[in-house]
Amino acid sequence: MRHLLISMCAGLLFAGCASLPTPSLPEREKVGNFALEARFALRAQIPGQSMQSAGGRLSWEHRGDSDRLLISNPLGYGLARIEMTPARSRLESADGQIRESGDPDALIEEVTGQRLPIRRLPAWLLGRAAPGAQIGHDPLARPSSLREAGWQIDYAYDDDAPGALPARLTLNRDGEIELRLRIEEWKEAP
Repeated sequence: MRHLLISMCAGLLFAGCASLPTPSLPEREKVGNFALEARFALRAQIPGQSMQSAGGRLSWEHRGDSDRLLISNPLGYGLARIEMTPARSRLESADGQIRESGDPDALIEEVTGQRLPIRRLPAWLLGRAAPGAQIGHDPLARPSSLREAGWQIDYAYDDDAPGALPARLTLNRDGEIELRLRIEEWKEAP
């Protein structure tokens, strides 16, 4: 009887915690620092090889000019940690190997064989284009597509609010590389 009472109290306590409102990010145009949790699928054509595919989880924290990413396999086992600042980029793999570079895109290319625009991704996640880029909007004036530096980025939303953050992104470069992100949670980074 005592265990049943404790279990019921714990259940009520957890149910009460689950119903508390969670802090949300401001509308897309006002977002500065953020953290997100996402699933990803990557397909890439490495020269001289057949099409390669990989997938997993991504935890990303963006603060000003600094980023921290944790790339994990689908089961959550950490594969690589990437830290970027304006001065340096550092990649630590699961086996403890560390690589550093002043150019994060070059560092990713060294490791994966593909030059990924990792420095531009925080802006692209929010639909922010560089000068000269082409951007399309949906009927709610949200970014629906972005073409920049040879990349095509397509956006999809789970929320109908005009200031909503994207839930899905597809980044494609000339059919040789495609990155799909399914963002499960956006949070404000302190």
